[in-house]
Amino acid sequence: MASAEHEWDVCTDRYVKYIKLERGLAANTVEAYMRDVASFRRFVMERYGISPQEVDAQIVEAFMNMLFSDGMAGTSQNRMLSGISGFYDYLLLTGVITASPLEFIDHPKMGHYLPETLTVEEVDTILAAIDLSAPQGYRNRTMIEMLYSCGLRVSELTSLRISDLFFDDGFIRVTGKGSKQRLVPVSGQCIHLVKTYLQEYREKPADEKSADIVFLNRRGRPLSRVMVFNVVKDAAAMAGIGREISPHTFRHSFATHLLQGGANVRQTQELLGHASIATTEIYTHLDTGHLYKALNEHHPLGGHKTKK
Repeated sequence: MASAEHEWDVCTDRYVKYIKLERGLAANTVEAYMRDVASFRRFVMERYGISPQEVDAQIVEAFMNMLFSDGMAGTSQNRMLSGISGFYDYLLLTGVITASPLEFIDHPKMGHYLPETLTVEEVDTILAAIDLSAPQGYRNRTMIEMLYSCGLRVSELTSLRISDLFFDDGFIRVTGKGSKQRLVPVSGQCIHLVKTYLQEYREKPADEKSADIVFLNRRGRPLSRVMVFNVVKDAAAMAGIGREISPHTFRHSFATHLLQGGANVRQTQELLGHASIATTEIYTHLDTGHLYKALNEHHPLGGHKTKK
């Protein structure tokens, strides 16, 4: 980890000198470029703990998925991708790397980047693979159940409070981006898991600040985003899921399965807490099979009308 941080320091220091002195970019442009690189560096170090030279295309795609799940506009996604690409072009130019991990990465079209999703069967497999007898096993099972059944962002999960649980009414109160609050229905199974976790498995809070937080670590303090990422990554590995899975993947799957099950885009937008319905509409492009079936069954020129 320390050596990786050192490599980032060296590469970014040289890069900022290059764009300032050799390319002569304006101060505002330099600041914007370095802000993009810093965001990417923070993501890579928190999730993977590797140097810039070790980054591959899959990691870049995971970063883009995160930007999408955080509701970043398509224009901003493209700008950030360009800023990171410039950094790696410099590393390629100076011989630090032999190929850029962004070489075959497409810029988001129509303002969005298609996220990775799980099938219902894959979600069930991941949940079933968690060892409930292991330390924190019940907590981890409950967290993943809530990520999927409520469509939460990882920050919404880690900040969820006991005072936000209105189980008698079947809802939880979620504080999302910009401190905006929304009520999200919660399933009976999830309610049972949370209640059991709180009564039997939750660590004793370390301080008054932690007392109202639902999910705590072994020391009785709130979980970090990185810890939740690691829990999900380990659970996916135990389930034999070969591709990159993150907490956001369960949120994406939640939205996709809602739409496939018949929910409309507006309802799904409210449940996800998206400020713009355009952000939610991306999920309508993930699986068009049910749309094709609906067209054939109900449109006057559908396939069933033309068969003799």
